[in-house]
Amino acid sequence: MRRPFARSWTGVLATVAVAAALPLACPAPAAADSIVIGGSPVRIAESPWVVALASRDRFGGTRSGQFCGAVVVGRTTVLTAAHCVSEGVLGVPLSRVTDLKVIADREDLGTAEGKEIAVSEARTNPEYDSDTNSGDFAVLTLAEPLPASSVIGMAGPGDPAYKAETEATVYGWGDTTGGGSYARTLHAARVRVLPDTVCEQAYPGSADGKYTATTMLCAGELDGRRDACQGDSGGPLVAQGRLIGLVSWGSGCGRAGRPGVYTRVSDAVRVMGGRA
Repeated sequence: MRRPFARSWTGVLATVAVAAALPLACPAPAAADSIVIGGSPVRIAESPWVVALASRDRFGGTRSGQFCGAVVVGRTTVLTAAHCVSEGVLGVPLSRVTDLKVIADREDLGTAEGKEIAVSEARTNPEYDSDTNSGDFAVLTLAEPLPASSVIGMAGPGDPAYKAETEATVYGWGDTTGGGSYARTLHAARVRVLPDTVCEQAYPGSADGKYTATTMLCAGELDGRRDACQGDSGGPLVAQGRLIGLVSWGSGCGRAGRPGVYTRVSDAVRVMGGRA
């Protein structure tokens, strides 16, 4: 499913460290893992803060070169997963990717609608641990601003949106079946925030990673069915109108007893000093 890598908080398009990825159900170079299992198409106009991370140089022209998801948290600030900008996903150091872009307002990746905006700087969380997947986020700075209407607020520490059983929605253009059926249009799935104890039991520590409640949250259904999957990494998990998570990692897609694990956005708020 979704997998991480990286380190480095400063420097324009800084090179990030590599970590081993789980096998992905897509052609090389592999798209960062994690579309939406059990979801349905949604309109980008209703969720303009969902954007695609793309590089045609690395991933070809199909689906606009999309390989990860991302979310707009400031007019020139976008969050994605740290592992999305790793050498393990990109196939080369980030410093060698000359066409990294954020695609906004493009519901269908097979069209030219919306805008493609160059990324002028990428900073990986300095606390990111690629072994456990803790702190899996990176901050991208855009070369030009998006409208204020494209920005979603981040849920800080103590926000009730993190409470277990809260309904949430995950968005992406990834694999809709777990078998390599990548969506061309934006999809979303309704999930529930699950108790930390559920994820601690599911992911006590292995080669996949280790669940850490202070930097992660998990969401899905106990019997599987609805989840993020390959191609969704870095995309948003939204509850009560606020961003609470970024698609990060897990084991398989939509498997019972293996819920999706997300970067806890309140931890990103802490590291960023509360600023977007």
